[in-house]
Amino acid sequence: MIIGVISDTHGRITNRVLKALQGSDLIIHAGDIGNLGVLDALNKIAPVYGVRGNTDRGAWAQTLPMTQMVEAGDKLIYVIHNIAMLDIDPKAAGVDVIIYGHSHIPKKDYKGGIIYFNPGSAGPKRFTLPISLGRIRLEEKGLEFQWVDLEKE
Repeated sequence: MIIGVISDTHGRITNRVLKALQGSDLIIHAGDIGNLGVLDALNKIAPVYGVRGNTDRGAWAQTLPMTQMVEAGDKLIYVIHNIAMLDIDPKAAGVDVIIYGHSHIPKKDYKGGIIYFNPGSAGPKRFTLPISLGRIRLEEKGLEFQWVDLEKE
């Protein structure tokens, strides 16, 4: 199973993004989506699980949850935009992976047996930060994480 992981599109969805997400079995958007057009474009590739980010405002955004639990294979993934707002004990909840955005910085950490994964920002360039998204491959041997540099694709 391949999970496409994207965040901080801020209303921008490029052909590079769509191409990089092809072949995904599901897509997780970790907030700051920007508009429904982004979700519509992603839904043409695979089912999308999205959460509301701090810049997602208006009636369309009110339909999005602030957090979401996603089951992928035998893994439980918790999705939140801003990791500073984490509102659960992930270990007690049985979470394997936490996906978050907000910082625009691609990052992967291990804390207390939980993997914390930020795909970076797939939206407009911000300072010197890369434009990227992530992929998680679920295999029998475990999870494989990678980033896709959208400036080089």
